[in-house]
Amino acid sequence: MSGLVSGGQPLLAVSRLTKVYVRETGLLRRRGGEVRAVDGVSLQVARGETLALVGESGCGKTTTGLCIVRSEEPTGGEVLYTAQPGARARDVLKLAADELRGVRREIRMVFQDPFASLNARMTALRIVGEPLINNGLARSAAALQERVAEMLRLVQLDPIYMNRYPHSFSGGQRQRLAFARAFILQPKLVIADEPVSALDVSVQAQILNLMKRLQAQRATSYLFIAHNLAVVRYLSERVAIMYLGRIVELASRREVFSRPRHPYTELLLAASPNPDPTARKLHLVRAGEVPAAGARPSGCPFHPRCPYREPRCAAEAPELEENGAGGGESHLVACHLHRRLTLRAPGAG
Repeated sequence: MSGLVSGGQPLLAVSRLTKVYVRETGLLRRRGGEVRAVDGVSLQVARGETLALVGESGCGKTTTGLCIVRSEEPTGGEVLYTAQPGARARDVLKLAADELRGVRREIRMVFQDPFASLNARMTALRIVGEPLINNGLARSAAALQERVAEMLRLVQLDPIYMNRYPHSFSGGQRQRLAFARAFILQPKLVIADEPVSALDVSVQAQILNLMKRLQAQRATSYLFIAHNLAVVRYLSERVAIMYLGRIVELASRREVFSRPRHPYTELLLAASPNPDPTARKLHLVRAGEVPAAGARPSGCPFHPRCPYREPRCAAEAPELEENGAGGGESHLVACHLHRRLTLRAPGAG
């Protein structure tokens, strides 16, 4: 079952997306096993919404984003993109190079480290204007400069700095350049991969407010990849929880933070810092570490760390299904026990 949006045709519908890496060993590069970085991920992104993709490091969040735009070629699945309401949906994974280039104008990415993602040998003018140049949309040098100046003002940078190089900017300013580069083609979807995790807390707040403002002005959707639950709670409308390449819970922000249905979500909430000194601290047993990607457990991938596990959990992998207790809202969970468990959320009483 996919992560359904309420009403209307979704902008993006990902179904059973899979990415398998083959390990090679020895001098002869023999096949040495497989790593399922993304294992049957299904989700949808509505027009104008922010869907957060959350999980521990190594769970496959970034690979999912890269597979959607085919920066990494998926092993299988379907990525349906519908540019306009009522238009024909196109499977991104089946597009030829020219068609894919057109889709990438409308689905842009912003990466975690702004210094690594910006070319140190390019000025801010060239960095922000490069998408226009590459897509043949820069009519003249003057028009390019005018368009870049407009984008710099939009992300609250002074255009007088457009001839400076990335090392002359602070981390927050470099991330503003990254967002200016992403938005200069007026995308319909931005995949933001941990865009604030490398920044100071005060700068994080500025970038998050910038993202909200850009979304309101441009009616853009976000697939927001993150591990910081406080940031997710502030920015997103819906939340998808990912573990070892699979979506284990997908629901509205309110449902996830107040009524988690998967034990892994409960663990993440318990581990997240809470600024409320009166909030009850949850102490969960058998937390453990995330298994290596090449040593995936049988059955439910979370069962070795789950404090509620039963014999069935080690033998049979659960499917993502409707929980049915969300008061009319869609709440998808991949857990054999989700209808019987009563999980806790810090501060939820």
